[in-house]
Amino acid sequence: MPRLIATDLDGTLLRDDKTVSTRTVAALAAAEAAGIEVFFVTGRPARWMDVVADHVHGHGLAICANGAVVADLRDGARFVKVRPLRAAAALQIVHAVRAAAPGASFAVERTGGVRYEPQYPPFPLDPTMETAPAEELLGDGERAGDPVVKLLAYHPELEPDAFLHLARAAAGEHGVFTRSSPTALLEISGPGVSKASTLAECCAERGISPDQVVAFGDMPNDLEMLDWAGTAYAMANAHPEVLAATVLHTAANTEDGVAAVIEEILQGL
Repeated sequence: MPRLIATDLDGTLLRDDKTVSTRTVAALAAAEAAGIEVFFVTGRPARWMDVVADHVHGHGLAICANGAVVADLRDGARFVKVRPLRAAAALQIVHAVRAAAPGASFAVERTGGVRYEPQYPPFPLDPTMETAPAEELLGDGERAGDPVVKLLAYHPELEPDAFLHLARAAAGEHGVFTRSSPTALLEISGPGVSKASTLAECCAERGISPDQVVAFGDMPNDLEMLDWAGTAYAMANAHPEVLAATVLHTAANTEDGVAAVIEEILQGL
């Protein structure tokens, strides 16, 4: 019997319109009633967790920003754990990626919100945030208690996976590079920080081993988590690399693939 379900959100638990289906809500509640914890594990910042905040049913914890933050959704998304990217390392990444991929622009996600360069595409949920060159955005926030949790890099012309490989080669020694967007948008965390490593820490604190975890995902930023979990499912709509890396597949996010697996698990109890 699994003790914990770890599920990505966008492209996995959420439908394409960013809603949670009635069937999925019921499946999550049934899992919790059976004693199985549910963790949302996402690249989203904690402030964007309102899409599932009404469906936490008491467990309340979410691993956000690709593992950089653990937030308690029952307590206003209060940060329980923060694993930052040091500003000095982020600045080295900016300079290296700019040199390798001219035309790249950057956004800086801190615990207090996001800020981005003028040429960076505005965030649809944060359209009025401060804009400035990355060097200014990576100023003294650490000393003000507002650490960087994720650096984002965007390129208007490069193919997404090509940009990822290029950026990793240029600056991979300074952070963890991944992607979850269909565009050439990279998400960069501190060294050693990923969905998998933070999930492993949270599970160890609860005495839960990898073989007691069932995980779901669809994009490259889910790969390490899917590899770590004892049972891992790729969504039918997943990135080809994710489909190739997983033995088990479930229906697409638009067809409640996560709920279908949870229902099967509960039927077998």
